[in-house]
Amino acid sequence: MKTAKYIAAAVGLSVIASPVLAASLNSKERARVARASARDRDEVRYCLLQAKKGRDKGTVIGAAGGAGVGALAGGNLGESLLAGAAGAVAGRVIGKSEGTNSRCDRVLARNR
Repeated sequence: MKTAKYIAAAVGLSVIASPVLAASLNSKERARVARASARDRDEVRYCLLQAKKGRDKGTVIGAAGGAGVGALAGGNLGESLLAGAAGAVAGRVIGKSEGTNSRCDRVLARNR
């Protein structure tokens, strides 16, 4: 039961921290916005932020799901953390593609 409390605390902390991390672009993404054509800059920025939010959300959901499955399967703390890490990686990959719609995909492809 103690393991479940640690996992729940880690998931709660990551859910609280994820919107803060998704609110800004890194230098590479800011440079991509600056390179974009003038008519597409706002859309490129919006789409990059949406993709980042999708990746972060997928990471949190995957980590929580993996850790939950590890705990329910009767694993110890190390096994549950390993399952959470694997779930986070899988969730990030899935969230990366699900964070944007087809319009954003076209805008980002046009402005590489």
